Amino acid sequence: MSCGLGSTASGPRASTAYLTAHAQGVRGSFPPEVELHLVRLACELPDVAGRSLSQWDCTELARQVVRDGITASISPQTVRRMLSGRRLRPWRSHLWLHPRTPRDAEFVQRTKQIADLLTRELSSQEMVLSLDEMTSLQPRPRLAPTRPARPGKPVQVEHEYERKGAMHLFAAFDTRNGRAYGECFYRKRQVEFITFLEQLDGAIPVAITALHLLCDNVSVHHGRKVRRWLAKHPRFVVHFTPVHCSWTNPVEQWFSILRRKRLRDPNFADVPALARAVRQFIRERNEIAHPFNWTVRSFEKMLAKAAAFLQAA
Repeated sequence: MSCGLGSTASGPRASTAYLTAHAQGVRGSFPPEVELHLVRLACELPDVAGRSLSQWDCTELARQVVRDGITASISPQTVRRMLSGRRLRPWRSHLWLHPRTPRDAEFVQRTKQIADLLTRELSSQEMVLSLDEMTSLQPRPRLAPTRPARPGKPVQVEHEYERKGAMHLFAAFDTRNGRAYGECFYRKRQVEFITFLEQLDGAIPVAITALHLLCDNVSVHHGRKVRRWLAKHPRFVVHFTPVHCSWTNPVEQWFSILRRKRLRDPNFADVPALARAVRQFIRERNEIAHPFNWTVRSFEKMLAKAAAFLQAA
């Protein structure tokens, strides 16, 4: 018997066909100007439309299309479906660096120098230390003790904390054996940097006559006082990473380990307690230290991309 829908089919197959046809009708119910307006909005920043938003999402785009009087209503799901066909995802963002300063010959020279420092075989009189600072580390003592894990429950960390000052960690990472040197200071100036260099000078055997320091271009590393100190200590040779290329400094990888394993959800009584914990972590980590593997090929890829960019510019 017919059910009055103009079809003699019945059962699940008929229901699926009906729903599919209905969905296609919904998708086709908007005239082309709706999708065109939506695409235009998605290809512009919200500021152009007078909206105070960092970036668009499907809900806000749907609201804006209605606000502009293009259609009476439209769902966020329909917005996503329309944009996906054009590979538009304005709710996502990606950081990039505007090439105000081109990747010039100096960039290539510094990159090749770093590649040489990190990949070649060193003589017995050489050492390469990757050096940088972790700034503004806070102890953040919690208002209630941290609870250890229990069956069915993770570690529980009190949400509220107090502010008890901050400190800066100066660290140097041996690129060949993975051992780290570190010291904590209340301030980050040339004075503290020189103090750290003096500690390295005393800790590293005098048999090392060429101590290469790889660091970034912050003024603390090349100020007048630092230059005077380096002139009196010729075994220290400083090499600077290219601008905006701190990722080529291996100590940054070591810092990420420190953050994950010791400085996640900090809960220390005060700055001295935090400093003691960091020093202990360095000692324990050095017992199982290992270097990070850098290859010439990784630098060749980076230089090839830079060359391609310069040719296209």
